[in-house]
Amino acid sequence: MRFVPLKSIEQQDILLLHRARELAMKQRVAQSNQIRGFLAEYGIVVSKGAGSLEKLPEILSEHKDKLTPQAHHVFMQLHEQLKTYSKQVEHYTKQVERHAAQDARCVAIQEIEGIGPITASAIVGTVSDASVFKSGREMAAWLGLVPKQHSSGNKVILGSISKRGDSYLRALLIHGGRSFLKSCTNKHDKKSNWANNKKLRAGYNKTAVAIANKNARTIWAMLATGESYRKPQPVNAA
Repeated sequence: MRFVPLKSIEQQDILLLHRARELAMKQRVAQSNQIRGFLAEYGIVVSKGAGSLEKLPEILSEHKDKLTPQAHHVFMQLHEQLKTYSKQVEHYTKQVERHAAQDARCVAIQEIEGIGPITASAIVGTVSDASVFKSGREMAAWLGLVPKQHSSGNKVILGSISKRGDSYLRALLIHGGRSFLKSCTNKHDKKSNWANNKKLRAGYNKTAVAIANKNARTIWAMLATGESYRKPQPVNAA
């Protein structure tokens, strides 16, 4: 049984920013989907994407013949609400990035490939003391980034990842893994070569999770020992 360590008031403030940002993002997505659905009922189809509804006033002007004055007024109000959610997301994101730039641990963690200010801030806010984990693998298991064990005797059977722990932090690490995987295609350092080879063997998504696992272990080592990140060196093609 693993007990949850007490968080300091500073950590609670950091996580409050993340939770508020996450809520605003969910509300923005829900509002966008609702507007698209209402428009479709009037025969107006808007493409998916975060920026497609930014030009909603122009879209409404182009389809005046399909809308009554009342419908146009309601859509403009919904658009104002959507802009409010977008401003909230931008505001909370800037605050999180400001914290990540001021905290020495966040600055150090961001040296890892695939780790940005949002992820670094969330980790520092969530993991109060990395020494409570005996190893990096234990921290990765706590985040649900290791396979489930279904082994018996000498037969080892590994399933999908356990998805235990903080789903928000796990999602950030996996998104970071995808980001690194996209950027390492033409790189030839040790970590990039490992990722490219694993992608060929296991596929894109499993490799992204493997990178997230590796990054979680690296973060544990940095937080537990205070060491700086040693970037992978290019491999000489002999």
